[in-house]
Amino acid sequence: MAQTEKSPQKKEKLSLLWQFLKGAKRYFLAAVLAAGVTALADMLQPQIIRAAVDCALGGKEGNFPAFVMDAVNSIGGFPYLGRHLWIMALAILAVAVVQVVSQYIFRVYNTKASETLVKSMRDQLFSHIQRLPFSWHMKNRTGDIIQRCTSDIDTTKNFLSEQLTSVFRIVILLILSISFMASMHGRLTLIALIPMPLIIWYSMHFHKKIHDGFTECDENEGKLSAMAQENLTGVRVVRAFGQERSEMDKFTRQNDHYTSLWVKMAKIMSRFWSVSDIFSGIQVMLVVIFGAYFCIHGSLTEGEYIAFISYNSMLVWPIRQLGRMISEMSKAGVSIDRVAYIMLSPVEADEPDAVDAPMDGDICFEHVSFAYENAPELLRDVSFSMASGTTLGILGGTGSGKSTLMLLLDKLYPLAEDGGRITVGGVDIRKIRTEHLRKNIGMVLQEPFLFSRTIAENIGIASPQTDMQAIRAAAEAAALDETVTSFAQGYETMVGERGVTLSGGQKQRTAIARMLAQQTPIMVFDDSLSAVDTQTDAKIRQAISEKFGKASIIVISHRITTLSAADKIIVLDRGRIVEEGTHEELKQGGGIYQKIYEAQSGLQEVAV
Repeated sequence: MAQTEKSPQKKEKLSLLWQFLKGAKRYFLAAVLAAGVTALADMLQPQIIRAAVDCALGGKEGNFPAFVMDAVNSIGGFPYLGRHLWIMALAILAVAVVQVVSQYIFRVYNTKASETLVKSMRDQLFSHIQRLPFSWHMKNRTGDIIQRCTSDIDTTKNFLSEQLTSVFRIVILLILSISFMASMHGRLTLIALIPMPLIIWYSMHFHKKIHDGFTECDENEGKLSAMAQENLTGVRVVRAFGQERSEMDKFTRQNDHYTSLWVKMAKIMSRFWSVSDIFSGIQVMLVVIFGAYFCIHGSLTEGEYIAFISYNSMLVWPIRQLGRMISEMSKAGVSIDRVAYIMLSPVEADEPDAVDAPMDGDICFEHVSFAYENAPELLRDVSFSMASGTTLGILGGTGSGKSTLMLLLDKLYPLAEDGGRITVGGVDIRKIRTEHLRKNIGMVLQEPFLFSRTIAENIGIASPQTDMQAIRAAAEAAALDETVTSFAQGYETMVGERGVTLSGGQKQRTAIARMLAQQTPIMVFDDSLSAVDTQTDAKIRQAISEKFGKASIIVISHRITTLSAADKIIVLDRGRIVEEGTHEELKQGGGIYQKIYEAQSGLQEVAV
């Protein structure tokens, strides 16, 4: 990430998880209940085997609850069962059927729950990201955001579906297995429990190491994803400058580092699992040895010994699972933190009294000053106005703040309270509802973005109700219609990712047509005619003037011919307005505008 993230509070994470679980809770509850039934069925089988060995075959008196003894006596007692062992075999089969059915129900509902959870997380994340400020997107890598919305969601899902739902079964197994073991032999139960505190302590000891390791791995996976995404979308630039080898080397270095982190994590996990296995093996060995000793000396029956070993294996499994759960919990904790960073980032919010003001009024900038985060002031006390239905031209060098003015007008960056005021029709844009403002301001950026869809879909994307006739009218105004009709598939021609199948001029004209199709009362052209020739430039400006003459048009350009027809032109230099007037006034004003005009007109040999 481009900045340090603040770790969300535990309460915030739990609240977020509860929000994600909306719609999946009932499925998780059904899965938990099925897991509980499975655990109870697991407990019954050793008791049936114990009864068969000690009572039905061994002739010993049964030490079972009263309701069990009543049921056995009602069919003739244990001697009868000893002569008809098929009944006990049938009981084991019945318990096995219950296990299979409950396990099936658990898997079905657990899968439903986990997939519902994933859908909810994706929907909420995408919706939230759509409403985050433009400044937030500028500070965060696209590849890293994608990684948070994919692999981090899967990690969270895996933990909730595979580990958390098993907690209830583990708790039931622990409680019941220890209870049954204690009822059969107290001293052997204590021996079986000796390694448990060591395993729990050891697991907690490794928890922080595992958490920190997974955090580092996740962050570097995000960097790797961002690097791949940037290279895939910028493939044309990479090829044009012959940077394939350089980019490959960068990717290889990052990939090697990422791989080394996972190797390091594998070593940590190997030590963790090895020691955990040793403790578990010692625990089983103690039970087998001491159980045999107690059985030889008569304090433990053969059936109890068999049942005890069965329960101990059920006890060892949850203890071993504890280690895995802590490992998965560490991974899930990292992923939840990374997802929470997005979900807890504040979205754009209008003021309580925001209105849908008319957008066909005069536009005024009053003493506007602005600085990007952690950067020096870019705009300094900028004031100007443009009458409704007129054209304003903006000229200035790189970094003078031209595009920033338009970003502020569109509220893509918030203007500080002490940073002046921007009004449309006399209404401060802070008081205008953001969605309404942006729907009425059409913008064509210097680097137009096209989607991987048809040309017609790209033009009409901002206005879904736009018909083909309106799309063609907008394309004609943008001097694009003749070019498109020459394509084999016309307006149904698919545009490659980010418009890579079109030339720079074709992309710009498509973006202009998309904006014109909106028919907004305010239109902004941010150096959007730089990739077309002067003849096409003039043709587009004339068409826009004829068809959209009532709109307020702002044109940002380095080309004097593009600005010459504007009703008013302002010149920016280092964040301040240094000149203001018409083309005729400025070309003889002796300032920056005149120097650029003369350089571009061939009246001066050296361009300024």
